[in-house]
Amino acid sequence: MLAHLSINNFAIVKTLQLELAQGMTSITGETGAGKSIAIDALGLCLGGRAEAGMVRNGEERTEINAVFDIDTNVAATRWLEDNQLLDGEECILRRVINKDGRSRAFINGSPVPLSQLKALAGFLINIHGQHAHHQLMKPDHQLHMLDQYAGHKSLIAQSSAGYQKWRQADNHLKQLTKNSEQNQAEKQLLEYQVKELDELAIAEGEFQQLEEEHKRLSNSGEISQLCQGAIEQLYESDDVNATTLLQSVSSSLQQLAELDENLKELPELISNAIIHVEEANSEIRHYLDDLDLDPQRLHSVEERYSKIVSLSRKHSVLPDDLFEHHQQLKQSIAQLDCSDEKLAELQVEVDQAFQGFVATAEKLSKSRRRYAKELNKLISQSMHELSMEKAKFEISFDSANTHASPLGIDKIDFLVSTNLGQDLQPLGKVASGGELSRISLAIQVITAQKVDTPSLIFDEVDVGISGPTAAVVGKLLRKLGESTQVLCVTHLPQVAAAGHQQLFVEKRTVKGATLTNMRSLNSDQRVEELARLLGGSQITDMTLANAKELLIAA
Repeated sequence: MLAHLSINNFAIVKTLQLELAQGMTSITGETGAGKSIAIDALGLCLGGRAEAGMVRNGEERTEINAVFDIDTNVAATRWLEDNQLLDGEECILRRVINKDGRSRAFINGSPVPLSQLKALAGFLINIHGQHAHHQLMKPDHQLHMLDQYAGHKSLIAQSSAGYQKWRQADNHLKQLTKNSEQNQAEKQLLEYQVKELDELAIAEGEFQQLEEEHKRLSNSGEISQLCQGAIEQLYESDDVNATTLLQSVSSSLQQLAELDENLKELPELISNAIIHVEEANSEIRHYLDDLDLDPQRLHSVEERYSKIVSLSRKHSVLPDDLFEHHQQLKQSIAQLDCSDEKLAELQVEVDQAFQGFVATAEKLSKSRRRYAKELNKLISQSMHELSMEKAKFEISFDSANTHASPLGIDKIDFLVSTNLGQDLQPLGKVASGGELSRISLAIQVITAQKVDTPSLIFDEVDVGISGPTAAVVGKLLRKLGESTQVLCVTHLPQVAAAGHQQLFVEKRTVKGATLTNMRSLNSDQRVEELARLLGGSQITDMTLANAKELLIAA
């Protein structure tokens, strides 16, 4: 519940500190005193739109703090935990608005974007304004109220997920069908390109191998000459070669080792060198024997090399990348292959997704109709209590697959009949201003009883109501206050008297500046304020007695 509200430099409020209690709190005051100013400030603290004009004249900024007791508010606690903003059993919201219109928001001292403030607000408080009946005439809002009352959050989530799955599959099918002709044209071009690459049949890494072979074949004469020279120098030269030189050195070192044991390892090193020289000579001989000097092979390599280079230029890729390009083109053809069989498979997938959505939507629709019957009875009874004895309320349904949306397949309308024998018609077409206010209030109070929000605010929703009807309104709100915190801004003494406690708003002028203040009233002060509401500026013994009776009756 809302435990404390602190307002500084907001509009005509210099400073205001409010301690709020459980139950129903009625807020009254003179006309123009700013009875709704605390509600407006709280709305800002809950993420409402900020404007520079909200900052009190002459001040740099507005600051509003709202402290909520969330000890028993499971939904708000879970949200704060999920967003790593939980800090004990209290939740402190803070909104700062600078005179240039810029604003900042905080939850438990941590700066947050406005979207988070708005998301949390829905778990803390619900504000019903005096123009709520305008919203009530909108079918989307009517459906929202019915779902809130019925607690359809889980079913709506399932319906939305099923709808999205179906729409995604359906859009995929439509896109493939629409692009079928374009795909076929593109496919023909790709098939032509793949065909010439298939004929080439380049292997992975082939171009690099061709480059190496071409280099070897085109330089085979020089390679053969160099190999022969190396063999001569290593082994075959009669004058001097590496092998005979190493053998001579080995013999000398063997004699040295016999004269000095410190040199005994040297002969072995030279022997190893002789072995390596002989192995190198053998490798060169084998290479020379295998060297292909066939001019026809060189021609074949050059021809293959030229074809690969030519096609790589045609496809605007490097020769080394031609093999990978070939594979990618074949994959592209497979992706574009939208055959009748594939389209048929997708159609089955779409149909299955739609049937899955419809099954969930029908389950949601069935539940809505059950709760609608409950609301029809309760709201009709409430309207009777609000001096509309012959009135009838009913929620009509138009359920069809053609209405498919994330919210299901239902379109609803709030219908009323205010007089006996009158046909049920949409709310806005048959109700007068006063009747509309009463019907709106009945709907809001009844639906609010099922909304899992610990605090409810009714801001002058009793406009157009008077006399015995006002007493019934007060009774309804007080009953609601027994299960949740209710704040009610009102001008009716019957409604004000129903509050478990009462706040009084007053406006005064100090040193040329207008100030608004709000204070809690004790029992005697409540009697005086109710007498003022009953009799205006002239408070008599009779109005005081009537005021006392109102409090006692409440």
